[in-house]
Amino acid sequence: MKKILALLLAAVMVFALCACGSSSAPAATAAPAAPAADAGFGPKDGGSKLTFTTGGEAGTYFAFGGVMSQKVSEVTSTSVTAITSGGSKANIEALEMGDAQLGFTQSDVMSYGYTGARLFAETGAVTTFSTVASLYMEQVQIVTLNPDIKSVADLAGKAVSIGAAGSGVYFNAIDILGVYGLTEDDIKPTYQSFGDSAEALQDGQIDAAFIVAGAPTNAVTSLATTKDVYLVSLDDEHIDALIASSPYYSKNIIPAAAYGLDDDVTTVAVGAVVIAADDVSDADVYNFLYGVFENLDNLAHDKANELSLEFASSVTDVPYHPGAAAYFADKGITVPTK
Repeated sequence: MKKILALLLAAVMVFALCACGSSSAPAATAAPAAPAADAGFGPKDGGSKLTFTTGGEAGTYFAFGGVMSQKVSEVTSTSVTAITSGGSKANIEALEMGDAQLGFTQSDVMSYGYTGARLFAETGAVTTFSTVASLYMEQVQIVTLNPDIKSVADLAGKAVSIGAAGSGVYFNAIDILGVYGLTEDDIKPTYQSFGDSAEALQDGQIDAAFIVAGAPTNAVTSLATTKDVYLVSLDDEHIDALIASSPYYSKNIIPAAAYGLDDDVTTVAVGAVVIAADDVSDADVYNFLYGVFENLDNLAHDKANELSLEFASSVTDVPYHPGAAAYFADKGITVPTK
């Protein structure tokens, strides 16, 4: 009997040990599943070489475009080269002709191009491009070295650079002059780029210049190192009238610290948007957004601090590229596509 009891006790102990072993195995191998939204998130393979048209050397487009291009090239399989260009309209035309794959454009010029308005009234609508992201606001900066020019109305009879002929800046200048009751005929217009405008101010050849770019802008910053620079503010009454007729503008404040001014400057702004030709691969556009928005802390430019996914995905008048839509979808955001 004792032997039988001993055998039974041994069997119970063996069963208990096996049970413990079998219950511990699943615990050791089980792991919480990753959230579905994060599955496969990361840069895409198979990227190619892209040309990114920006703007003039003295503008924000070129400087920030170069910083973004370098980072995308470093962290993804897509290689991006930023080059100078004639600005928004020229960039849309470069994409249409196949001379570039990515480009910067003002949000208002993008709308003109897609609908065939104003700058594109003669050549017609261009619909072979899509939105990648809206990045930051571009302020309309009316720059002068004359402290007596305090209002747009004070530009009457003055020599004023209103941007290169047919540029986005030109139409911004015409819009703003218009709400103050002025036309091109009421000023002495010149048609110059940012850099040329700054040099003309420096040399006393013009009294003021319209510059549309994210502040601080290199051309203005350089001018401010040798001269006392002033920016002309817009008043609320005329801003409201401008927005009522042209809703792509929004009220904006340029902080005094941007150029070492005495006071903040009230003006209007349009969005700075990156666009892509429709035939650019989804992987390349995805990689561009991944390289920029997953590395905001490592982009060596002040504009990086203004970027957000909310603003990037806010464009409604020109559909997004499928590669951009895929990136935003991975972030839980839906954007309109063609």
